[in-house]
Amino acid sequence: MKLIIRSLVCIIYSFLVLSPVILAQPSGGPYGPVQQDYELPKITGSIYYASPDGKTDANGKTVNNPTTIEEAFSKVKNGDAIILRGGIYRTGNLILNQGITIQPFGDEKPVLKGTRVAADWKNQGNGLWTTHWDYLFPSKPDDWWQRNREGKKTPLYKFNNDMVFANGKFLQAKGWEGEVDENSYYIDYDKKLVYIGVNPKDKLIEITAYNSALIRTTKDLNGSKSDGKGPVIKGITFAQYAYRALEIEGKDPEGLSPEAEHGKEVTGTILENCEISFCSRVAGYLRGDKMTIKNCKVSDTSTEGIYIIGSSDVLLEKNIFTRNNIEEITGYYPAAVKIFNQCYRVTCNDNLIINLPASNGIWYDVGNVDGVFTNNWVENVGSICETPNYDQPWPSQNGFFFEISKGAVCAGNLFINCDHGVWALNSCNVKFYNNTFINSMAVIARNGRSAAGDHFGWHPSTGPDVNERNGHVFVNNLLYAEGNFNRPLLFLQQPDSMCDKISGQQLKQIDNNVYINNSDKPSSIIVWSPAEVTNCRQFLNNPAEINKIYKEFSANSKALFNYTAPLFKSTLLHNFKLLADFAEVAASEPPAEIKKLAGSTMHYIGAYPVGN
Repeated sequence: MKLIIRSLVCIIYSFLVLSPVILAQPSGGPYGPVQQDYELPKITGSIYYASPDGKTDANGKTVNNPTTIEEAFSKVKNGDAIILRGGIYRTGNLILNQGITIQPFGDEKPVLKGTRVAADWKNQGNGLWTTHWDYLFPSKPDDWWQRNREGKKTPLYKFNNDMVFANGKFLQAKGWEGEVDENSYYIDYDKKLVYIGVNPKDKLIEITAYNSALIRTTKDLNGSKSDGKGPVIKGITFAQYAYRALEIEGKDPEGLSPEAEHGKEVTGTILENCEISFCSRVAGYLRGDKMTIKNCKVSDTSTEGIYIIGSSDVLLEKNIFTRNNIEEITGYYPAAVKIFNQCYRVTCNDNLIINLPASNGIWYDVGNVDGVFTNNWVENVGSICETPNYDQPWPSQNGFFFEISKGAVCAGNLFINCDHGVWALNSCNVKFYNNTFINSMAVIARNGRSAAGDHFGWHPSTGPDVNERNGHVFVNNLLYAEGNFNRPLLFLQQPDSMCDKISGQQLKQIDNNVYINNSDKPSSIIVWSPAEVTNCRQFLNNPAEINKIYKEFSANSKALFNYTAPLFKSTLLHNFKLLADFAEVAASEPPAEIKKLAGSTMHYIGAYPVGN
């Protein structure tokens, strides 16, 4: 009898605790790589074993006779696998054109590094040390970078792709040796000399020697044509590459492009439990439909972390994206993830997007269609200290940024201390349901930008036309500001110069939202445009004021000031479940499409249901 009871208890425990509970909210993890003990993959081809000390003449067919990683890459065909033993592989510029699997052996930890060790240093006698270095990567800004605007803030040497590390610490570049200290370096490219200000004795000094780790090319290679299949890469760490760690080649549309004409060259790439860090440009330029990036960590990159281009049906889930734009380059519009140039149905679900003071979070940029941004935890993107510019919300850093694109669902997300939690710009039909904003503005804006005379040429032609930037929905959201947050909670922006031309509202629906400020003297919580007032902009203190002007809007929303009654379970512990005593506003039941994408009934306010 006791055995039966114990079995029943275990079954109930497994159901209540271990079974996934699907709710429209961030799951709490695990985010990023999860340590695995990998079994050998079940494949149709051959397995090649490689190790850092493998022999070039070894066939690599057994675990005790490993070859080099370079040799393994030269042999693999469709359906093969490369099994990497643990340790550091100082290698790069590996190329393949076949659908293969790359993973660790068991629970070992292979690390691919794009640096070599610099051991031969000369003491200059003035607090600096130099070494000769042949593997240099000088570069220039892209031609669209506006030097007349940004050159005073970003010196040109920051666009070089070299990186230097002292005991794993990233050193910042300087423009001449007189600026170098223990945290920086300078390169004389004419003489191929690297200067550092930290004594290299008994230290590991690493300098970039490879442009990339792995390129999946679409070209012929080793006598074989591309098989059109992306690699499966699991459990690998990539670090310290001069340009990018990974690239999946494919078509970059250079104008309006039907979905059927891009994203098809390489499909089905999988990145899982990988870590990519310290790449001087991006962690990866990735192209191709049906791509999955799951439980990866991408950090300490420069202009972007992950860059997805012209791809459809892509999933990013349970990843960590953090610390992008570590060189603080301006005028390059950085983002931890950029989804660029006519991607369709890219889903970012349940990711941790955190600590990006000089970068956007996830940016759907130019011509995206039907994006899905659900259940993500977004924190500390940009700064909340600066006074917003009401004439234009740019420059800014945005947790979720949807620009010049058509149709998105943004639901069940948590935004904490972000410059802009969300920003829909020059887009249409973005549906914001059940998000929680903590000291983070929600921004929806449009302006007169068009393809005629635009700095980026054809880009605006991929999104809705100027008079089609509307249809947004903002329902069941919880917007909370602490007393020192001197910003609006909701900002609808349109230039005054456009108000005579476009007077229709940007929103199709706005209701069942709660605006809370725990100060007794808050600033205006809503900035509304277009409006028939001076400057085409109204500052409102209550959603009831919206309803007075537009009877179809905000009849069931509420504002609460100087609010100290029950709200969250614990802001100190970042537990943002609503307390059962908080029932100020009834929620509206979202459409079936929203509930299906976010994974919940969502019949409550904000991202989290009432806690117990």
